[in-house]
Amino acid sequence: MQNIVEGNSLDMKALLPEEQKLLVEIREEKMQLLYEIQVLEDELMAVSKELECMEFSATERKPNHLSMGRKKFNMDPKKGIEYLIEHELLQDNPEDIAQFLFKGEGLNKTAIGDYLGERHDFNVNVLKAFVNLHEFSDTILVQALRQFLWSFRLPGEAQKIDRMMECFAQRYCELNSGVFTSTDTCYILSFSIIMLNTSLHNPSIKDKTTVDRFVAMNRGIDDGGDLPEELLVSLYESIKKEPFRIPEDDGNDLMHTFFNPVKEGWLLKQGGRYKSWKRRWFILNDNCLYYFQFTTDKEPKGIIPLENIQVRNAQDRSKEFCFELYSVNSMVIKACKTDSDGRVTEGKHSVYRISASDEIDRNDWMKCIRSSTSSNPFYDMLATRRRKALRKK
Repeated sequence: MQNIVEGNSLDMKALLPEEQKLLVEIREEKMQLLYEIQVLEDELMAVSKELECMEFSATERKPNHLSMGRKKFNMDPKKGIEYLIEHELLQDNPEDIAQFLFKGEGLNKTAIGDYLGERHDFNVNVLKAFVNLHEFSDTILVQALRQFLWSFRLPGEAQKIDRMMECFAQRYCELNSGVFTSTDTCYILSFSIIMLNTSLHNPSIKDKTTVDRFVAMNRGIDDGGDLPEELLVSLYESIKKEPFRIPEDDGNDLMHTFFNPVKEGWLLKQGGRYKSWKRRWFILNDNCLYYFQFTTDKEPKGIIPLENIQVRNAQDRSKEFCFELYSVNSMVIKACKTDSDGRVTEGKHSVYRISASDEIDRNDWMKCIRSSTSSNPFYDMLATRRRKALRKK
């Protein structure tokens, strides 16, 4: 063995021809293996760099998707939420969406109110989770209201306001047990405070509510009993000294913005010349039906006065749950709209065909349009609550 191996090298001459051939083959296989290992290492390096680039690109795109999602939300809250879930920036559960709305970064507060006010079960659960993110412990009612009303803008429809204020009252009473006998008391008093704010700080209202009138209008609301007069006086003085700050207030008075619209929501409207369907945001208010392209638009795309207008069910081959607005004297409806150049033109419809999302929504719209000249539904709703409280006296 000493003759064959000298140091670390082999003496080829000492090997038999077969052994020399085997050694050459082993060396060739070794070189081939080393080459393949090097190729694999190069490929792994390339893949690693590619993954790093992909991660960087995804990280770079994430803020862009988030920014786009916020813009979509401000134009159409439902589509914005769907976009953010699709791009894995939001989880598809009420708690995560509520956190997103509560932080409110880059979000239009009117759009937040629009989304929270929807009557679908999922939206109601988001609303509850959103309200539960507010901390009202050991906070007087007027300050809790200031905090709550700053986090979004109340929608105009009375039924939506009812759901939101009901959730607020439940949360406040849950965190401040013993302050009020029931959530109904908190609910009624909260609205009294909002109306007081309007009365004291709206310059167009000349007959300002006095402290004595405010105390009198809230008698018997605590399950038939009276709230402490010093509490009502302190609430009055707080509002008199500092009005509510309303997000994105564009000069419309609080009472008008909160309570006047009879109904609002998304509907499909059929065109006049071209019978295509377009999704529009409708607001029923002051004997007129207004429609907008987006909820955040300041000016409507069109206005339909409801003078001499009636409403009826309609059948359509392409859309379900349709209804029509038509003139009682078979004349062209005196409506107006904004064309593509921004000019206001007279409408030429004798009939407006509209499609709702379901039968319940269609029937509700038809009912509200028929009774649009009657008293505002919010006041009827609040009066019912007051009567309920007084009956317990």
